[in-house]
Amino acid sequence: MPEPTARDLADVLPDGVVVADAEGRVELVSSLASRMLGREGADDVGRPLAEVLRLQDQDANAWTTCNTPYDGLRTRTAVPEQSWLLPDGTEVLVAARLHRAEPLGPVTRVAITIRSGRGRARLDRERSDLVATVAHELRSPLTGVKGFVTALLNRWDKLNDEQKKLMLTTVAADSDRLSRLIAELLDVARIDTGRLQLYPRPSDAGVLVGRIVASVGAGTHREIVLRADDVLPQVMVDPDKFTQVATNLVENAVRHGDGLVTVRVEREAHPDAPDGVRVTVSDEGGGIPPELRRRVFTKFWTGGTTGGSGLGLYIVNGLVRAHGGTVSVDNGVDGGAVLSCTWPGVPADLF
Repeated sequence: MPEPTARDLADVLPDGVVVADAEGRVELVSSLASRMLGREGADDVGRPLAEVLRLQDQDANAWTTCNTPYDGLRTRTAVPEQSWLLPDGTEVLVAARLHRAEPLGPVTRVAITIRSGRGRARLDRERSDLVATVAHELRSPLTGVKGFVTALLNRWDKLNDEQKKLMLTTVAADSDRLSRLIAELLDVARIDTGRLQLYPRPSDAGVLVGRIVASVGAGTHREIVLRADDVLPQVMVDPDKFTQVATNLVENAVRHGDGLVTVRVEREAHPDAPDGVRVTVSDEGGGIPPELRRRVFTKFWTGGTTGGSGLGLYIVNGLVRAHGGTVSVDNGVDGGAVLSCTWPGVPADLF
């Protein structure tokens, strides 16, 4: 098998690559870079870098003119990532490495990477959505807290004990809502950055789900029914995260569904691994249309008209997958949404 060339290696990289020598002549252009720059089929080796690297800013200034990679301070070793436009107007992110044969010597080679700007645009949109969501979700409880606290301060002597108790109860409820939103935002940040910490240990899923059903059921008029297998294997989970996921699923069914809410806890058999557990939550509402099911576990997705941050099911998906489980959504035979998640069993060597 022949040794791969520098072009072969550059072609397997996820970003487009352009390399120029000390004289500003192109030495290498990867296939992706050629395609992005509209240079497919052209023999660009030996051509001036400015001719090949056809990148412009919003004012039609060229990348090579603005960054002058061969000039400037002798201590400079790189050009930071910047946003530039391809000949077809597409935004890309461009960075460069300035190689010097000796410290403080002249630039002997310039290596440039070109990356699609879609990822950053998506992140920018998500950040904007996050800011808008947080502002909207914070405004309502904060308005309530401020209004009642102001009323208590200004009219304390004119209010009776029942009125004071009602106002303070409302303030406490709004404070809890703010705390939950902050906790959700922290979880989203940990999931997105891969910093989610889990402390799994053998746990009884039936007992944990039973407590959740009792707790959520005490705060709603909706009927919640628990159906669990008589014998269930233990699961290897972080009990706090498991409780958070199951609580979110049950509360989601209560908030957005109709009729009876059914929670099932069943053995999930695995031929090549210890048996785990499947937790399924269903309701009798209108269900989720097929075209929307892929969006259920994305950020800021909200169903129905009851509002919410749109982060709950995104967190559910992140927490379950962090445990090595799976999450799915479907509609029941008689209508209503069905959300289920699987949890891994306890490895045999831990018994």
